[in-house]
Amino acid sequence: MDINKDISKEDILAIKDAIELLGGKWKFCILHHLNTYKTMRFKDLQEMSVGITPKVLSKQLQELEDNLLITRTVNNTKPVTVSYAPTKYAEEINPVINALLSFGSKHREKIKEK
Repeated sequence: MDINKDISKEDILAIKDAIELLGGKWKFCILHHLNTYKTMRFKDLQEMSVGITPKVLSKQLQELEDNLLITRTVNNTKPVTVSYAPTKYAEEINPVINALLSFGSKHREKIKEK
């Protein structure tokens, strides 16, 4: 390992930004669901994200929307429903999600072998 090799400040900031943007235990799950199904209602997202509370889901969705990763659409139905969809920008996260899925599966198997 070359300890003299400099890691740029920009690299560190980029990593910190990505972790802050996608941090928490639910954002990757939400993005995975939306990238898979394209459009989902709040209730569907809550049911698929077992263990998430409505308050936490709402907060996570708001943060993802603020960061241009999802869109929120209020549907003119009775009763009014709200649906969420990934933006084109969110598609760039798919390789990261797939890498996490792969690593997580391998890790689960490794732990079961103990």
